[in-house]
Amino acid sequence: MNQHAKQAVFNEYSQPIGPALPGWKPSMSPQPCTLQGRYCRLEGLDPQRHREDLSAAYSIASDGRDWTYLFAEPFTDAAGLAVYLAAEAARVDRVSFAIMDEASGRALGIFALLRIDAPNSVIEMGNVNFSPALKRTRIATEAHYLMMCHVFGTLGYRRYEWKCDSLNAPSRAAAERLGFCFEGIFRQAVVYKGRSRDTAWFSILDGEWPGLRSAFETWLAPENFDRQGRQKQALADLRRAL
Repeated sequence: MNQHAKQAVFNEYSQPIGPALPGWKPSMSPQPCTLQGRYCRLEGLDPQRHREDLSAAYSIASDGRDWTYLFAEPFTDAAGLAVYLAAEAARVDRVSFAIMDEASGRALGIFALLRIDAPNSVIEMGNVNFSPALKRTRIATEAHYLMMCHVFGTLGYRRYEWKCDSLNAPSRAAAERLGFCFEGIFRQAVVYKGRSRDTAWFSILDGEWPGLRSAFETWLAPENFDRQGRQKQALADLRRAL
């Protein structure tokens, strides 16, 4: 049950209303910044500085399946990717980040904060484009953890959203693993690449974040991995325990 739905509140007309928010202030709008972790760091996307790394990282993929559910198509050359990165970095409706591997110092993927609604304290994680080198790694999980810390702790948002094509099974599984709550399907919500998209909605609320944060920190701790880098406890198990 939602933390705000545990106890009914009524106005003078005996109508149920949402809980009051004494001292409410809008959240801060995100800005490009650097977020430092143990395995990675997040940097504001810089097309000049990150394009060669990202071009090399994306070129590892054997085909274009990683782009099926993104609005962009796969890039056949570095020049095309450079144009795309420049356009993403220039957008005023989102803040894009490069995910940097601390060990190699190379950019391995991007994601963005978008649909920014600071007055209502709602923000979305989106445009997630991880290269094969990022998938199923501690770096990928820590990148999401760092962004959640930033969204809830520094910027003070109440609601953190994740949306994807309802047919994008890997994205839906990733959202649930990371602790997002599935909220439903918006039918025929988007048209992209000449086809219709039903959109799956997920969210994390600020009241859920402290428990999730503890689970992330336990999972990311070096002692949770053996010498081969295999996890000892799954993040989903830690979330349920905490």
